Amino acid sequence: MGADPPSAKDASQRRRAPARRPTMKDIARRAGVSESAVSFALNDRPGVSEITRDRVRRVAEQLGWRPSTAARALSGEGAATVGLVIARPAGTLGVDSFFLQLVSGIQEVLSERHLGLLFQVVEDVDAECAVYRRWWAEHRVDGVLVVDPRTDDPRPALLDELGLPAVVIGGAPEEGGPALSTVWADDTGAMASVVDRLHALGHRRIVHIAGLPGLAHTERRIRSLRAEAARLGLTEVRSVTTDYSDAEGAAVTRGVLSDDAPPTALVYDNDVLAVAGVAAATGLGWGVPEDVSIVAWEDSALCRLVDPWLTALSRDTVSFGRIAAGELTALLDGGAARTVRVPVPGLIERASIGPGPATAGRG
Repeated sequence: MGADPPSAKDASQRRRAPARRPTMKDIARRAGVSESAVSFALNDRPGVSEITRDRVRRVAEQLGWRPSTAARALSGEGAATVGLVIARPAGTLGVDSFFLQLVSGIQEVLSERHLGLLFQVVEDVDAECAVYRRWWAEHRVDGVLVVDPRTDDPRPALLDELGLPAVVIGGAPEEGGPALSTVWADDTGAMASVVDRLHALGHRRIVHIAGLPGLAHTERRIRSLRAEAARLGLTEVRSVTTDYSDAEGAAVTRGVLSDDAPPTALVYDNDVLAVAGVAAATGLGWGVPEDVSIVAWEDSALCRLVDPWLTALSRDTVSFGRIAAGELTALLDGGAARTVRVPVPGLIERASIGPGPATAGRG
């Protein structure tokens, strides 16, 4: 009598078991070191020599080891996620190249560490603080990246109180907190370089088309403009704040150029404002730079898609994001809070600026 054919159950039992994932113990055994040494090496922490660190990493690569984000969360080590909240009008973000490049740099570092990015846009700082409290209570993030530092900013104290590691992006050293790292750019020096160059070209009436009032970098730029104007003896220099949108950029430009004593140079706080300003000025019959010179704060492709090409302050915003994300991962690894300064944006001169008129005003 022949044997019964194998049942489906028997067949399933003979299926190959899933391959076992390599562990730190496997790496330690293969590399001939302790598990703690493996942990130090793979997490870039001090405590092992560079030779050991390299050997552990080679073995980990050979074994195909990857950190388990689920295990980190379940063990209480963290959520394997960092947060980024932007409190700005949502309509102004879609065309803002700064944030697109910043997030690109942030993602480069986070992906290397297998960390996720939880991103949210809210209406104001109060709503942003509410998000931080909720994320902390729900263990949603291990740390946060904070943008747009404010004057009288409530966020550093809140994050310090919650014990949530954070990096303030774009702040000055005094705008962080004792437990927060800060990655900052010298807006004061950048604005001074623009004013000095325009003054050297003969401009005496300068209007700064600024971003949102209350942002720390907006206030720093305004203060720097005033200080540099006072040093150079310029009495017809001022700032006008906007919401960063093209609509307000165009409206403010038309307004200031319609003054009885219009400016001969305009400095815009981002590329979108500046491009809108060019359109508004030419729409009024003004020549750029024959009648008015234009400078954009953020260099981008937009600055090279208008006629004339825009003079702009340029910085490596992707690198800015990488540095900020690197400082946050250092905090997550137990490092101390610190302040990091990025290079001052450099002025790239193009066709949108020229000599100021011999006398202020048109004609």
